[in-house]
Order: sequence, then structure tokens, then C-alpha cells
Amino acid sequence: MNLKERLDSFIKAFGLPRIIIGLFLVFLFIISPFAGINILTGLTDTFNRFGMNAVLVLAMVPMIHSGCGLNFGLPLGIISGLLGATLSLELNFAGAGSFFMAILLCTPFAIILGWGYGVLLNKVKGGEMMIATYVGFSSVAFMCIMWLLLPYDNPAMVWGYAGQGLRTTISLDGYYYHVLQDFLAIRLGRLEIPVGMFLFFAFLAFLVWLFLRTKTGTAMTAVGSNPVFATASGVNVDKMRMLSVILSTWLGAVGILVYEQSFGFIQLYMSPFNMAMPAVSAILLGGATVNKASIANVIIGTFLFQGILTMTPSVMNGLIQTDVSEVIRIIVSNGMILYALTRKQEVAR
Repeated sequence: MNLKERLDSFIKAFGLPRIIIGLFLVFLFIISPFAGINILTGLTDTFNRFGMNAVLVLAMVPMIHSGCGLNFGLPLGIISGLLGATLSLELNFAGAGSFFMAILLCTPFAIILGWGYGVLLNKVKGGEMMIATYVGFSSVAFMCIMWLLLPYDNPAMVWGYAGQGLRTTISLDGYYYHVLQDFLAIRLGRLEIPVGMFLFFAFLAFLVWLFLRTKTGTAMTAVGSNPVFATASGVNVDKMRMLSVILSTWLGAVGILVYEQSFGFIQLYMSPFNMAMPAVSAILLGGATVNKASIANVIIGTFLFQGILTMTPSVMNGLIQTDVSEVIRIIVSNGMILYALTRKQEVAR
């Protein structure tokens, strides 16, 4: 095989769009010093954002494998995680214990909400993604009421003047702030590698990879690939789809906890409203389709999406000497979301 054939094979395997986006990201890192941005600082921010968001993107994999499509109902999982987080603080767990207690407490919520979500999706086969979008939006709106009515009384969380209702933003200082990000972190000058977040993501990704190779996981993949063949083989299609939705919801719940421990705050009310879009876009940018996804798609897509989202506003601000970072962030993030969703439509045809 000559060089041209190898190059063509690489482009076909990796995908021309991902190569172009990857080269653009490399270009941003190269010109960052000319914009007054330290490359190591940019890499640190990219690594941190990757670790924060990778588990949320991983939550897409089970539902894609079962044929339920892209999980636009991810806010249900995020709400489960927020319930686990606030209950952990309400019970006054501290340090690393509060993080793992939050995972434990969010699990029953994820199972219950995932089960209800799965029942609904089984009744609307073929229109899962549209229904999931409105399930996610409506659940966030409903929880805006519940965050005010639920009987929390931890002074660190409730409104001080009213004594009832949770604050919009709750600090995690003294709880699980940076519990993963600082664990085994490597610091080399301005470069910081959050090894703890990488290891936690790798652990969950390994469990998902392992599950998909079990008998149940293989049956789930068969349901997504060919439900008629799966039914003829004795597989309960609805049960497999239900299991994938519950697993995806639980991963979304854990994902928001990982996000919070790095960000340093629990954000309630309308904050989860649009969190499904970046996760969906990241896995599509990584090369996934509406019925096929892998761990590699999660890793590549999350790194490219978060890298572009991190570096573009900083570099542009430095080059034009004007603070338009928020405008650029909105243009870039929504542009990548639009591109990813149009790629999904191309695959769907």
C-alpha cells in the first residue's frame, strides 16, 4: 500500500470533517502565543473541560446502541444528579464522601425517571428524539417549581431571606469541590492534567464497553441494528430499550456530578435546559451516527468540541483586542451544534 492509499484509508476511517476540525484546533494552539494566550494554559482549560463533559457525552452511547436515537432527554438524568447532589448536601456529607453519596442518592431517581422515560419512548417508536426534546424541556420547567417547594433546610442551600426554596447557585466549597480534579493531578508549571477526572471517565467508559460485550449488551445492540431480527431471535425489544434508557439516564446523573465538582457550584432551575445539545453535538462530531456509537466517538468528539469552544473565544479576543468572548462562544458552540445535527440528518437519509 503506497502513501496515497494509506492517506485515503486514514481519511476514510477518521472522517474528513474531524480531520479539518482537528487541524483547526491545532492551528488555534499554534497562533495562541501571537494572541497573548499561553499554550499550556489553553491545554489545561481544554483538558478540564474534556473531563467535565466526557461522562455526559458517554451517556449518549446506550440509547444510540438500542435504537432509541440521540438522548435529547438528557436533562432527566441531570435532574436526577441534581437531586442526589442537593440531598447529599442536605444530609451534611463532606469532602469526597459527599460526592460518592450523591452518586448513591441519585441512582434511585435515575432508575425511576429512566423507567418512566423508557415507557414513553417505547410508545412513540420512530419519533424518540422529538419526544425526548420536549420531555427534557418540560422536566426542567417542572423542577423550577419543585426546587422552591421541596423541604430543604440546609442554610448553605436555601434562600436566606425566605428560609425556603433552593438558591439558583450553590457553592460546593467544603463538599465535593475538585474531589476528582485534584486527585492525582499532574502540575507542570502552567500545565495541569486532571488525572482523577480522566481515570473516573475511563472507569465508566470501560464499564460501558464491557457491558456492550455481554449477552445483554449484544442483545441491546441487535435491537438497535435490526429490531425485527432481534425479535425473531427471542429478544424482548422493549425491555432492551428500557434498559438502555435507564443506563443513559444514570450516566447523565453521574455526569452532572462530575461537571459540578470541577465547576465548583450546583446550578439549578433553568441551567440544565440546553445541556443536551452540546453532548449530542460532541458525539456526532466524534463520528457517531443515530444508531452507532463507540467510546472512541465519545473521546474524539468531546475533545474536539470542548477544545474549539475553549480556544476560539480566547484567541479571537487576543487578536482583535476586544472582549467579545461571549458572542464568539455562542456563535462557535451553536455553529458546531448546527453542523453536527445536519451531519446526523445526512446519516439518517
